[in-house]
Amino acid sequence: QVQLVESGGGLVLAGGSLRLSCAASGRTFSRAVMAWFRQVPGKEREFVAAISWGGGTSRYADSVKGRFTIARDNAKNTVYLQMNSLKPEDTAVYYCAADSSPLNVIRTTRQAYDYWGQGTQVTVSS
Repeated sequence: QVQLVESGGGLVLAGGSLRLSCAASGRTFSRAVMAWFRQVPGKEREFVAAISWGGGTSRYADSVKGRFTIARDNAKNTVYLQMNSLKPEDTAVYYCAADSSPLNVIRTTRQAYDYWGQGTQVTVSS
């Protein structure tokens, strides 16, 4: 079992930065691929970024590549999403997710992740 709690969302001007955090409880965190997804009303939840067990491999959606960075600290059971050069189209509820599969493989589909946080709102104004 993994419980996830996101924090760090808020309102920011375009061009600004935010750092999201996701605190995980449960002893399997270090062996879970972790990801961030986002969702706006009326649209599907979309993949943003994911990171492998040890943090050595990461993957990003094309829309955030070069602006967002995912990182994890297994000692603190926390995964982060540093978001720079934010744009109004980044406005969404951001969700942290964990893939408890025994394979250390990054997947980008929502169905691959079996634990989810409650979400944190990020609003970017122009």
